[in-house]
Amino acid sequence: MERQEALKCFQENFGAEATHLCTAAGRINVIGEHVDYCGGKVFPAALNLRCNVYARANGLKVIRILLRGIPEIIVLDIDMLDNYRSLKLGNYQAGVAYYLQQEGTPIVGCDLFYDCTVPFGSGLSSSAAIEVATGVALCELAGVEYDKVHLALIGQKAESQYAGVNCGIMDQFASAMGKKDHAVLLDCSTLEYEYVPLKLGAYCLVVANCNKPHNLVESKYNIRRQEVETALKAIREVKQINSLAELTPQDFNEVKYVLSGIIAKRAEHVVEECQRVKDAVAALKAGDIVELGRLLNESHYSLRDLYEVTGRELDTLSALARKEKDCLGSRMIGAGFGGCTISIVKKTAVDGFIKRVGGAYYEAIGYKASFYETSIEDGVTVEKF
Repeated sequence: MERQEALKCFQENFGAEATHLCTAAGRINVIGEHVDYCGGKVFPAALNLRCNVYARANGLKVIRILLRGIPEIIVLDIDMLDNYRSLKLGNYQAGVAYYLQQEGTPIVGCDLFYDCTVPFGSGLSSSAAIEVATGVALCELAGVEYDKVHLALIGQKAESQYAGVNCGIMDQFASAMGKKDHAVLLDCSTLEYEYVPLKLGAYCLVVANCNKPHNLVESKYNIRRQEVETALKAIREVKQINSLAELTPQDFNEVKYVLSGIIAKRAEHVVEECQRVKDAVAALKAGDIVELGRLLNESHYSLRDLYEVTGRELDTLSALARKEKDCLGSRMIGAGFGGCTISIVKKTAVDGFIKRVGGAYYEAIGYKASFYETSIEDGVTVEKF
């Protein structure tokens, strides 16, 4: 939705003009999948796909929420913010407001219009973008200073504790702390981070959504977490470690005799993927985009063969991308079993890449993939009108 159209929609529904536009980004994870809950570092970057929140204080004791494409206005009573956990729409916003209020941030009555360009259910973290943008808007309207890392933690708490959706901190952190043309090397355990320039030269990142409906992701995610916990417990019998991420590939080879079957495969993915994150950072710092592409391919193979979280759709989409001569590498991102791939593609070849890969995917799967023109942007932006 264009800005003028969004501003007009705001005024028509709320009877006054918006005073603020607060945005937070969706994210990709360049590499480092399914390692955050194993003590590993991840490597996300904020996208130009965003949650845009047009906002104003309304002088009432309620937060009124309007979502693009949804005709009903959701109304949250500021004095009853703990009561909206079961809402299908608006529970993330209620959770953010509730936890800010619990910490002493004054929540003022306001009108919020959400125009989200992050596709829902895509694995690009639309929920994190909603949570962070909500936190920024509420603090801006209350006139209070805020720390973006703290707002990321509030967003995670709103999603995991208030809405009951299991999630780590990576998505909210990337949404809040993303930096233009940089990826963030993040230790999810300590929140220590480093910005690394994401300079791809003649190449760019193409995001493709396989458009498979997300199903069983939560249950299989929980099973994978149990499997790596089992591996960690077994390895601790022979080696003192706090997390699987502490093991180098050489370390793992020395202790893997205590593991067997799928437990060994799951742990091997985690250890090798943590090493790939280090190698990817080194490749970017050296300007070696070809090596980065190779690492993306290796990550996908590991997620397919060792962690088993890809599925036919993501495997097809990434394999078709890898066949393209102007594609250096492609892999699934996110939890898996649906969602998106990222591919490193020569800028001059993007249109042909999308046409050929999209056509072949449709032939193989029977429905279309969606492709997004993406750039790496700042996580949070604020404008006042």
